[in-house]
Amino acid sequence: MDSGTGAEQAALAKVVARQRAELERLRELAATTAVLERAKGVLMATTGCTPNAAHEELLQRAKDGNRTLLEECWITLGELQPHQQESPLAHLAPPARVGSWPTAATGTMDLAETLGTIGRALVRAGSPHQVAGCLLDHLAPEVGADALLLYELLPDDGLELRGYAGIDPALAARWRHVSRPSGLVAFDALASGEPRWLEDLAVDRTRYLLIGDPPERWLSRAWLPVPAGHTARAALGVLRRRDGAFTPRERELLRAVARLCAGRLRAIDMPREDPDSEVAQTVQAVFDALPDTAILLTPLRAASGEVEDYRIDAATPEAVDVFGRTGRSLLGERILESYPSVAGEPLWQGYLEALRTGVPFQSEPFAYQDVIDDVPVTATYSVRAASLGERLLVSWLRHDPLALQKQRLDDVQRLGNLAWANWNLVTQEISWSGQAYDVLGRSPARGPLRLAEVPELAVPEDAGLLAHAIAELVGRGRPFDVPFRIDTPDGVRHLRMVTEAVTAPDGTPVEVHGFVQDLTAQRSAELALVESERAMLLQRGILQAERALATRLQHALLPLPSKPVRRAGLRIEVAYLPSQAGIHVGGDWFSAIELPDDSALFVVGDVAGHGIDAVAIMAQLRFTAKGMVSTGSSLTGALARLNQLLLHSRDSQTTATMVLARYDPARHLLNWAQAGHPPPLLVRHGEVRYLNRPGGMLLGASAAPVYDSAELLLEPGDRLLLYTDGLVERPGEGLDAGFDRLAEAVRTHGCGEDGSLDALLASMLPDDRRDDVCVLDIRMPPEGMADPAE
Repeated sequence: MDSGTGAEQAALAKVVARQRAELERLRELAATTAVLERAKGVLMATTGCTPNAAHEELLQRAKDGNRTLLEECWITLGELQPHQQESPLAHLAPPARVGSWPTAATGTMDLAETLGTIGRALVRAGSPHQVAGCLLDHLAPEVGADALLLYELLPDDGLELRGYAGIDPALAARWRHVSRPSGLVAFDALASGEPRWLEDLAVDRTRYLLIGDPPERWLSRAWLPVPAGHTARAALGVLRRRDGAFTPRERELLRAVARLCAGRLRAIDMPREDPDSEVAQTVQAVFDALPDTAILLTPLRAASGEVEDYRIDAATPEAVDVFGRTGRSLLGERILESYPSVAGEPLWQGYLEALRTGVPFQSEPFAYQDVIDDVPVTATYSVRAASLGERLLVSWLRHDPLALQKQRLDDVQRLGNLAWANWNLVTQEISWSGQAYDVLGRSPARGPLRLAEVPELAVPEDAGLLAHAIAELVGRGRPFDVPFRIDTPDGVRHLRMVTEAVTAPDGTPVEVHGFVQDLTAQRSAELALVESERAMLLQRGILQAERALATRLQHALLPLPSKPVRRAGLRIEVAYLPSQAGIHVGGDWFSAIELPDDSALFVVGDVAGHGIDAVAIMAQLRFTAKGMVSTGSSLTGALARLNQLLLHSRDSQTTATMVLARYDPARHLLNWAQAGHPPPLLVRHGEVRYLNRPGGMLLGASAAPVYDSAELLLEPGDRLLLYTDGLVERPGEGLDAGFDRLAEAVRTHGCGEDGSLDALLASMLPDDRRDDVCVLDIRMPPEGMADPAE
């Protein structure tokens, strides 16, 4: 997979995951609101109270029973008897998303009654172990649960078994601590924020590490995050001995139970702290002694576990909210009421990140308007949040404008390799920035130099010019901008000094301001560029000389006819086009000659590479092939000897392709052989086809190649094209596509007596040719025409 495509898919997956989490949060919020409204409706119907009074009653009951509001709502709904639910209160059934099932017909309690019973039982559970036992007792008849486990996510991303039921202590001890690489499905459920249903043991055991000895003890399992979503810190595992899928009813019930027990687990692990307790008073006493602005926050979570707000449990005297309350008067207030501008801002996300990761968060600096002595003053602040267990310590840091300005000036000097200096010519006071010592290569322990001593730092060749410029500045007040060099242990450094004078009313200079800039990197880049340009010019001259020499050699060794020629009764047209890159000359060549026995020899070849070496090898092969065939060698014998010639040449890695054809005019027979060369193209009676190549490996590739030959009987009007691969090859395209393109071009531009090579080449070749092209166009006169050779 392409890395860019993989990165886009990963980003889309994250977006989908966030959208799912947000959808789950909205569902839970809607379900919670619906349950609350129905519980309020029950109280209103049974007691006749107002909605506000019903809400307060539910809150008070939850507080008295040390329960969450959601738990109290389910308990209230669960106390309804079946006949009550069939009365006018039937519209108070649980929300549609949770679902309800038949009661009397099937003998199964509806969801409200089931969860109400579980909620009342959970209230008496004082530990995670008791929560697990309570859940197993109630889930066994409902979903067929045989064992239940409760895992908690640890800070090191491992899991700890906090409660279990239905398994023996020995097995629980073995699975008490589980690390993330183990492959336990609970990690997957926590990471995704979604339940995992394991309903096929054969498949599930290949994907996850299954608890059990042996794992076949439990054939189906469910793991649910507690609560649902990415904020889950616990996982609920339900193990069953029976196999098969969980029914929709069972899945919905388990989801609701996971939400219900989330509040019980938080109540067990995080008991509320009394603000009047000794610990709370001690914490506030510490905050009273702090000089800066800081507050201590406790997150307030919804039933889903998501942070809805923060409670202020301690505050320094300097802390103030939008209502003007300060210090201890802020205790117990909500952060969204005291500082409503935090909602939806990066600060809110920073708080959540600090809680989740334990890594302190510090905001970007922002402007805030204070009122000091009834005068509005704009200052710059940053907010820092650090986790303290399950709480947050939030402090405001005010940035001193002068310190910030100095920091920015130092940054500018450092990034620009700049330094400033000031010389008072009246009091002789000298001020240098810290960067000036670095730029001038002087130790700060030695102190700054007087203005007249600055030329002593320069190399002798530049000292005189710098001294003259300083004399003109001090004597006449003339500013200067002078480059100079200094010697340092790291080498010569190129500097630039710019100064101007402050004069008295009579024009006498009294103070000098200036800066020094280190231009070494820029100067080095300029020198490197000049050297690179010089090397390019030299290389260009060498290439031009080599190109001219190679061109002259090629024209001398391979003269091109200016018009078609006649050989053994055949009309021959030749085209040669050099590449548009490099030296423009290469190893493509042709031959079209008559032999002493009145036959004709046609050759097209291609040596790998370009330049002088390719031209030289081309000349060797061209003349050697002509000589061997002219003295009686067969075509295959000539190819075998040429192969040996290349193998024993100076560059034994050179290869070449070639096609040899010998034409007998008496029999109109063409005998031909090839060595790794593209097949000739035959045009006959308007049809275009490629000749089947006889066997033959390219020259210089093997010490023992085998070359075969083939015969072709030419008919009147036949046209045969011999060509090099530059005619059909294009970057990024297969060779077969090039062959098809050539065949189509010949059909369009090459059929008939007037077919022109110019039109054919124009349609085949792009403007930026990367290879040479050589074409030999052989034509048999049409029937009835006199033989031009006679």
